[in-house]
Amino acid sequence: MNSKPTDISTVIIVNKNSEPKTLQVKTKHISRIKHYAAGILSVIVLLSVVIIYQRSQNKKQEEEKTQLLAQITKLKGAAPIAPSIQEKKPVDAQSYIQSIEGKLQKINDYLKKRGLKGFSTKAVGGNGNAEAAKLTDDEAYSLYDEYLNRLVHTVAFTPMGYPRISSLTSYFGYRSDPFNSAHAEFHPGIDFKGNKGDAARCTANGTVVGAGWYGGYGNCVRIAHANNYETLYGHLSRISVKVGQEVTVGEKIGEVGSTGHSTGAHLHYEVRKNGKAVNPISFLTLNN
Repeated sequence: MNSKPTDISTVIIVNKNSEPKTLQVKTKHISRIKHYAAGILSVIVLLSVVIIYQRSQNKKQEEEKTQLLAQITKLKGAAPIAPSIQEKKPVDAQSYIQSIEGKLQKINDYLKKRGLKGFSTKAVGGNGNAEAAKLTDDEAYSLYDEYLNRLVHTVAFTPMGYPRISSLTSYFGYRSDPFNSAHAEFHPGIDFKGNKGDAARCTANGTVVGAGWYGGYGNCVRIAHANNYETLYGHLSRISVKVGQEVTVGEKIGEVGSTGHSTGAHLHYEVRKNGKAVNPISFLTLNN
C-alpha cells in the first residue's frame, strides 16, 4: 500500500560545499525521535552500569585471589619441610592420626543424632600389647584405618538410638491388650511417649520401602538398612518421606500420631532382622 503524501516528511541537509540534499522519511518516525533517543540513551546507560559492575567484580576477585595467595604462601612457610626420607615418616603418621580422628568424629556425629552419648576422640593409640608392638607404624595405622572404616559403615547403617527422645510407655514382648485387658497380645516393638505433631526420626541410613497405611499400624514408615535390618515407625499423624527415598540417620520421617490400632498419641518403633521383630531395647545404647 502506497503512503499518503501527509505521511512523508522531507528533511533538507544543507552543506556549504555542496548542493543541498533532501531525505524523505515517514512523519511518524520524526514524531517519535525523542522516544528513539531515550531508548538509545537507556541502552548506553545500562551497558555502562554493567561494565562498571563487571570491573568492580573483577577487581574484588583479584583482591581475594591476592589474599589467598598470601595466605597459602604464609602456610607453606609455617609447614614443616621434610628434606629427607628419615623425616617423612612422622608427617605420614600425623596424617594417619588425623584421618582416624576424623572418622571417630563422624561416628560421634552419628551417635549424637540418635540421642546417644559419644566418646572421646583424644589420645588415639594402640593398646600396647606384644602383638601390636611387632607392627610397623604403617601397618598399625592401616589396621586402625580399616577397622574404623568398617565401624563408620556399621554405625551409619545399623539401627541404633532413639527415634525420638522421650520416655517409654510400652515394651517389647507379651502384654495385656489395651483394647481388651482380658486378653494378652505380643507387642513386637516399643512405644515412645509423644504428642501429635512431634518429630519422628530414622535411626540409621537406609531406603524407604513403605510409606502409607499399614493395617493396625495406621500411617507407617518402613526403612530397609544394611545387613538385612529394617525399622518400622507406626501410628504417625503425618508421613514426611516416600517409597524409594534415601534417608540418613536423624532425618525426620514423619510426625507422632494415633492412627490405626492406637489408644492415644505415641510412636511405635520396631527393629526387624531378616523380617523378624527383635527387641529394640538392644539397639538403644552403644554398649548393647
